[in-house]
Amino acid sequence: MPALCCSHCFTEQAGNQVRLNRDMVQADGTDGNCVTFVLHDEDHTFGNSLRYMIMKNSEVEFCGYSITHPSESKINFRIQTRGGILAIEPFRRGLTELMDVCQHVLSKFEVR
Repeated sequence: MPALCCSHCFTEQAGNQVRLNRDMVQADGTDGNCVTFVLHDEDHTFGNSLRYMIMKNSEVEFCGYSITHPSESKINFRIQTRGGILAIEPFRRGLTELMDVCQHVLSKFEVR
């Protein structure tokens, strides 16, 4: 499968930019509604949390991930939408919503 996009996804949170190290891969002959993202330096903690956030979107038909090998910290993260939106949109939205949840939890447990 050829790599389509080597640019990285940026999410801005409270004035800071967080960079996610990922590649985007798409099979020949498909449109942008079925994409596999290769996430580097991540594990099940992030993969399952992000999958949960993305599956809450009603436009997402399938979302799943696999760890390529236990000795590698790389996730193949696949998203397939129903066709109304590109797969990158629920991916970005899921990242943003996951960051919001993490910020909320941090704010509740920080010592004031």
